[in-house]
Formats: sequence, structure tokens, C-alpha cells
Amino acid sequence: MGILVATVCIAVIGLLVGIALVNVGKKFAVEVNPKEAAVREVLPGNNCGACGHAGCDAMAAAIARGESPVNGCPVGGEPVAKQVAEIMGVEEVSSVKKVAYVRCYGTCGNAVSSVNYVGIKDCQAAVNSGLSNKDCAYGCLGLGTCVRACPFDAIHIVDGVARVDRKACKACGKCVIACPKHIIELLPDENQFAVRCANRDTGKNVKKVCSVGCIACHICEKQCEYDAVHVVNNISHIDYDKCQNCGKCAAKCPVKIIEQRFA
Repeated sequence: MGILVATVCIAVIGLLVGIALVNVGKKFAVEVNPKEAAVREVLPGNNCGACGHAGCDAMAAAIARGESPVNGCPVGGEPVAKQVAEIMGVEEVSSVKKVAYVRCYGTCGNAVSSVNYVGIKDCQAAVNSGLSNKDCAYGCLGLGTCVRACPFDAIHIVDGVARVDRKACKACGKCVIACPKHIIELLPDENQFAVRCANRDTGKNVKKVCSVGCIACHICEKQCEYDAVHVVNNISHIDYDKCQNCGKCAAKCPVKIIEQRFA
């Protein structure tokens, strides 16, 4: 009899608590913008922060309020942008697919190394220590900080230099932020050519530390018919708004530091 009474009491208490919770939930319920919920449904859910917000929930809320563009998710790219634009009832904003690119060709065979760095396997730690496993002050340290920052397993150290897997990269930009040398950038995926060097020293000094570094000879600049290549601060740069992927700059580069990225 005692067990039956206890069971009934617990059931009644549970029922009363349940009713109370329902009423409290209704009273303090926050109305959700239906567009916000719909946008959140189509976002990829990586919560990587590449959009500039804390996560996909915050991004969806910002889009619904009109504070972020419909193509603001670099991970989702154009397919997601189309769905978000449809939900928001706005004209689709075209987005250019980008891919992270490491501006360094200082592999173990190309870069001069007079110091054997044996500290913490972290690029920022090496920079803070003033030591490096390469003599080039601008080159990739190859210690994998960018690798650990990438949530998509799209970047790896190959022969002492970080390399990006184009197909796996979502252009979230976390590797760009993580690199203390600032040699990783997001480039348009449709453009095939890039300068794989960031050394801004004069050609003579570049050759002392790397056999394939840009020597600022201006030959690439002279070859381009579209005014898309210029040497600035002793390093060649490609203007992707003008580049037509003709490849003449890469063909004539004497040190072959302008590469066809997806050959």
C-alpha cells in the first residue's frame, strides 16, 4: 500500500511540474523569426566562424535581420547562397569560390637552412623565439599551425611546406588567420596561376636563402598583355580582376615561381 501511495504522489508531482514548465515556457517563449529558422536550416552547420559570426545560429539571425549578406557563408558557397537568397526574397548575389593558397616554395630542397629548430612544433612559438628552420624570413616554417587550425583537413605539410587540398578547402580563412608569417591567402578558384613566393628582399638576397624565390626581375610584368602582373616591393603580384589565365607570365619566369596551381 505504501509503495502505491508513493507512486501516485510521484506521478502527481511530476504532472504538476510538467504543467508548470509548459506554462513557464509559453510565458517566456522568444518568438523566432521564421526566416531565421529557414536560413539556419540550409546553413552547413560547421560553426567554423568563417562568416565573422560565432556560429551558424548567429549567422542565420544576422541574415534574417539584414545585417549580413545572403552569400556570407564561405563554406556553403554559391549553392547555399542561392537557397538563402530565395528564403530572404532577394536577388541572388553571385559569389566567387575561393581557395586558400600558401605563397612559399621553400621546400627542403629549395630553402637554405643553417639552423635546426627543435622547439615546440608551432609556427607562432618559433616566431616568438626568433628561431627558424629556414633562413628565409618570409617562408613557411612547416610546423603545422595552419594544419591544426583547419577544420576540414584541407591543409598538410609536404616536404617542409604547407600545401592546400583544393577540393577539401572551404575557404573558411582559419589558416590565413593562424599563419604568423601571413603567407596564406584566399584566391579565386577559377584563376589558375599564382606567385608561390612572399619574399620581399632584393633578388640577390633572395637567392642566398632560396633557389626558387622571386628575384623581382620584372619579366613576368613585361609578358602580360592584360596589365595583370606587377612587381611591388620586390615581389610579383597578380591582379585577378585582370588576369585571363593565359600563362605567359609563368612560362617566362626564370625561376619558375609563378605556378599553374591546378595543373
